Amino acid sequence: MTVRTWHGHAMKRAAVLAGCTALVLSLADTTAQARDDARDPARQTLPAKDGWASHGTGTTGGAAADAEHVYTVTTWAQFKAALAAGGSAPKIIKVKGTIDAVADGCDAFAVPGYDFDAYLEKYAPEKWGLDTDLSGEPADSPEGLRRASAARQDQAVKASIPANTTLIGIGRNAGFKGASLQIKGVDNVIVRNLTFESPVDCFPQWDPTDGSKGNWNSEYDSAVVYGSTHVWLDHNTFTDGEHPDSAAPAYFGMLYQQHDGQLDIVRGADHVTVSWNVFADHDKTILIGNSDSESTAAGDRGHLKVTFHHNLFKNLVERAPRIRFGQVDAYNNHFVAGESYSYSFGIGKESQLVAEHNAFTLPAGISPAKILKKWSEAPVTAAHNRVNGRPVDLIAVHNAEIPGETLRSGAGWTPTLRTQVHPARAVPAIVGHHAGAGRLR
Repeated sequence: MTVRTWHGHAMKRAAVLAGCTALVLSLADTTAQARDDARDPARQTLPAKDGWASHGTGTTGGAAADAEHVYTVTTWAQFKAALAAGGSAPKIIKVKGTIDAVADGCDAFAVPGYDFDAYLEKYAPEKWGLDTDLSGEPADSPEGLRRASAARQDQAVKASIPANTTLIGIGRNAGFKGASLQIKGVDNVIVRNLTFESPVDCFPQWDPTDGSKGNWNSEYDSAVVYGSTHVWLDHNTFTDGEHPDSAAPAYFGMLYQQHDGQLDIVRGADHVTVSWNVFADHDKTILIGNSDSESTAAGDRGHLKVTFHHNLFKNLVERAPRIRFGQVDAYNNHFVAGESYSYSFGIGKESQLVAEHNAFTLPAGISPAKILKKWSEAPVTAAHNRVNGRPVDLIAVHNAEIPGETLRSGAGWTPTLRTQVHPARAVPAIVGHHAGAGRLR
């Protein structure tokens, strides 16, 4: 009896020890998994106080995705299928290699009967004039066939990103050509480590009434944040790639413009952080708030809060960014201008820009007065910035050289959501070594 009782106690003790061992192992596995998740860039979340996207609930993207909602894609069809799968459940989409959204070329979108030469012949200014736009042209006209062809491209190249998604490139050579990411009406999206070659509009529209000579207008931004909240774009590269504007032809005496913007943040979008990206070789680069009209102002006022930090803006013409309404914090960015430079910061309606601790590299003959461009009356804070290595008061030099566009100092708010702020003199080296796709640590 004594032996049986001892044996029973021994078995119970062994069972308890086994249970404890299992619990310890389980906790160890959980801790190890947590460490692995922290090291995996696909499961990284936006750090606290890292710009406007860290406000409130913060930005976690698809970090909580289970194994069934982690996808690796190599084609446009796979990418769109992954976006559609699982609704708004947390998901991670890993992009491997370069995915071409227009792999079959522009001809694949053209409807039967569309002919560009016929378009040029019909709407040449010497025949059509410059007083009437093409909106009234019927469906079987060259403009009507262009519209139908453009609608087919629109359907093909746009991809809607759902809420609670992390989209990340694998390695150094991941990205998209000809695609337009639509982050529209959702919350909590992360886009990292991708190279975007700007979409080429296969069917730009001629508008005879745009300006004094008419203009070609195009569609498709590389990425659009439209009415969405908590969006983090980090370590991406935006470029015109194989189709720079400098190589585009001219028709009707105007550049045949096939690019729109690289990034638009519009229609009441809010709490966005844009960090460690490269924006290069483009004309109209970034738009925050797309209209001065009261119809859009009602939805934009109090929103469009965006942080830009540690980005490289290189060989751009304008809009880096152009701002309406939003409280925009731009610090520790490096702006490298080319010969076609127009301006960096566009000061638009009711905007409140704070631009501090930035570095600007301007070629000989381009004045620092051009860095700020006044479109509307709005206050600006600009301090601790350097131009070609020297401290410059951007507002003072602008007002001195362009007195007809006098800027008012003092944006009326002080940013608090900042990570480490580097001195402007150190920014070119830091940003040059670490910004852009393929440099995610």
